[in-house]
Amino acid sequence: MKKFYVTTAIPYVNAAPHIGNALDYILADTLSRYHQKQKEAVFFSTGTDEHGQKVAQKAEELKVTPQKYTDAMILIFKEFAKTMGIEYSYWLRTTEPKHVKAAQAMWKQLEPYIYKKQYTGLYCVGCERFVTDKEAKADKGNCPIHKKPYETISEENYFFKLSEFTEKVQEVLENETYKIVPLSRRNEALALLKEGLDDISISREASRMSWGIPVPGDKTQVMYVWFEALMNYITTLDYPDGDNYKTFWPANVHIIGKDIIRFHGLIWPAMLIAMNIPLPEKLFVHGFVQADGQKMSKSLGNVVSPQEIIDKYGLDAFRYFFMRHIPSQEDGDFTWEKFENAYNNELGNELGNLVQRLSAMINRYQDGVIGQIPEPNHDIVPYTEAFEELHLDHALDYVWTLIRGLNQYIEEEKPWEIAKKEDPEHLQEVLANAVGSLLQIAEMLEPFLPHTGKTIRQIFEKGLVKQYHGVLFPRIYLHTPAPTNQKS
Repeated sequence: MKKFYVTTAIPYVNAAPHIGNALDYILADTLSRYHQKQKEAVFFSTGTDEHGQKVAQKAEELKVTPQKYTDAMILIFKEFAKTMGIEYSYWLRTTEPKHVKAAQAMWKQLEPYIYKKQYTGLYCVGCERFVTDKEAKADKGNCPIHKKPYETISEENYFFKLSEFTEKVQEVLENETYKIVPLSRRNEALALLKEGLDDISISREASRMSWGIPVPGDKTQVMYVWFEALMNYITTLDYPDGDNYKTFWPANVHIIGKDIIRFHGLIWPAMLIAMNIPLPEKLFVHGFVQADGQKMSKSLGNVVSPQEIIDKYGLDAFRYFFMRHIPSQEDGDFTWEKFENAYNNELGNELGNLVQRLSAMINRYQDGVIGQIPEPNHDIVPYTEAFEELHLDHALDYVWTLIRGLNQYIEEEKPWEIAKKEDPEHLQEVLANAVGSLLQIAEMLEPFLPHTGKTIRQIFEKGLVKQYHGVLFPRIYLHTPAPTNQKS
């Protein structure tokens, strides 16, 4: 059986989950569901990054231990993932014993490329990383993400000889042994390689920051959070001897946001090459979600809450907008008006109304009996190719061309006119053809909109129209004007 292994980036637990985490989750979940439909063995891993200075500081602010803090935050993140409707295979916590044990084993594997030295450098606590003098100068001494001055820190750390892997990483990116999608992100990673890779600090002094995995054989040091967190993609599979590791590694797709491409596009492949572990197939880098053309921020008051959208419009509507109207491989834009227009016009009018009309006609003209449903003959190649190319938005675009085509078919065939002519055989043929087409559409929708796809199949697939109480997508006008001839 063919296998498929997909991962999301694992977010820090120092703050509540946000729209970027939601995008990771639903992209991965959609891919997972699609490959399950292809009868593949699928493993979908996600989780939480629970070590590091930011987490320790947050716990200190709240006057609890880091472990108690992370144990509480994990419940929030898991509930958030549940709200997104995702079905993962394993949730990896970087504080759990199997990750700690495997991370220490991998450190031992990497020891030929690890050395210890005294280091003084500019450091961002928020990013939990040292920056080069060149980066600091370009940023005018302030972290562009956290808007705080870099701190000068001097300590003895372990370093990874990343510089030895510049040519090898460049080679695997250029020949796409490790394929970064989209091409613009691959070019971005290659541009970072032009001046060569610098060795990186991979530990912190335990006396200054104890909340981390101890370095094997040196209790004075803990592993740098970003270094050991990258290992989660393997430790979740019970590396090195677990059956899941033997079955599912290498990963088929890592899903990340564009802000962490340096770690996943350069450092992670170098680590794997150093350990002689096969490289993942693809690194899928999605963009950011903006709000009305601006970056979301609490100071601007434009942060969009996934929960608020879901509470008002439903989970499938949320998944639909963010899978179709937020480009899979670029930045996207959210406004309440755009969302509501897509909800009412596309989900409500084009899909919901289609399902309602078709079931009503079969009930009215044929007492709910569909008859023999023919095999649909839609060309699904554009759909499958879009999934292979990780253009999930294009796949959903294609499904919508089929929905619009089916609406057009019904308008052209006019079953209501055929019914007046008392031609039951022709009428049954037209309605059965429409149902066959709709069932194929439902099957293609299901990875994106699980509830909607399943509901449509349940209404029609048994040859009799099953009564469905309610409307798939009832009209909602909270941010756009309701039509004058229609009640909101």
